[in-house]
Amino acid sequence: MDIRNLPEQERSIYNRIREKYTLTFDKLKVGKKTVRLLKAADLEEILAGRDPFADVAEFPFWIRLWEAAMVLSYVLCSLPERQGRALLELGAGLGAPGLTAAAAGFDVTLSDFEEIVLDFQRVSSAASGLPGVRSIHFDWFSPPADLQLFDVIAGAEILYRKDFLQPILAILKTFLKPDGVVYLAHDVRRKCLPQFLEIAKEDFDIAAGKQIMQTARGEVAIIVNCLKRKNRS
Repeated sequence: MDIRNLPEQERSIYNRIREKYTLTFDKLKVGKKTVRLLKAADLEEILAGRDPFADVAEFPFWIRLWEAAMVLSYVLCSLPERQGRALLELGAGLGAPGLTAAAAGFDVTLSDFEEIVLDFQRVSSAASGLPGVRSIHFDWFSPPADLQLFDVIAGAEILYRKDFLQPILAILKTFLKPDGVVYLAHDVRRKCLPQFLEIAKEDFDIAAGKQIMQTARGEVAIIVNCLKRKNRS
């Protein structure tokens, strides 16, 4: 990726991030669509000496492209009626699902809590030729009051803390259109996933599918859940 080809604003963001981190781009190809994902090349620069396994709540999940995000990218790009439909990615991190969805025709809003993550997303959006993608700050415990409703809400590996479950459920109930659909992708070992599905089933009909990925670490099983509002009539 030739940084000189970035628009001036995103090039400035890139240069600002580069002062702190060693950077690289990953490519993700989904069908005929390819997106470029800006990421930190050196994990230690992000961790700054912290033990990533000491507390999962402190792990910077946004720094890598997770298998669940790749699977979710394929799912979103295979959906019918993509053109112009509004999609929100929660806890987007590098933003792979949202960016590939935008390349496939969705009107995408990426969201995350950390401002530095939003800067990575903005550069990736520009590098992928997707200037219409928005990146917004989103605190799950204090959601934006003026946010639109969405046809699709998606998230990969967002259910990793028990105290996130109720806030995320409230977000889905608040910002999903009445006929909207939620897609969530997680490693099958994610312990909070069944807890979330248990509390969500009161308001949503839930379907599930499993995808096995072959990785350098062996087989990884990814569960994709599809949630639709229950018909109360």
